[in-house]
Amino acid sequence: MKKTFNLTHPKIKYPRMVEATKSELRRYIKRERRKALPEGVDFWDFDCKFGDTEATAEAIHLSEIDGRINDAEQRGLTAFYIEVLRKEGIRAKPEKENPVAKIELPKLKKFGEE
Repeated sequence: MKKTFNLTHPKIKYPRMVEATKSELRRYIKRERRKALPEGVDFWDFDCKFGDTEATAEAIHLSEIDGRINDAEQRGLTAFYIEVLRKEGIRAKPEKENPVAKIELPKLKKFGEE
């Protein structure tokens, strides 16, 4: 999704327009995550950009979108540009445990034992 959201409307108030844009973005992300994964892919990841205009858009993390929209609302912007593109994500495999690095704890004595 590459879109410039206009936050002005003759009948709808500004706060409702802001909430409508957030809702549209959430629906888009949920819809994209439901799509079938190709072989060897663990999850759908997203490349995101946000800015006042398309030319000034900068790369952000998916979790920063709501905060950026709230910031645009605080500044009173009438429009902003957002880009959310789906990409394939592969989880990093955890490293195997190193048996030498294990710490051995001393054995505890039962009550009454010496």
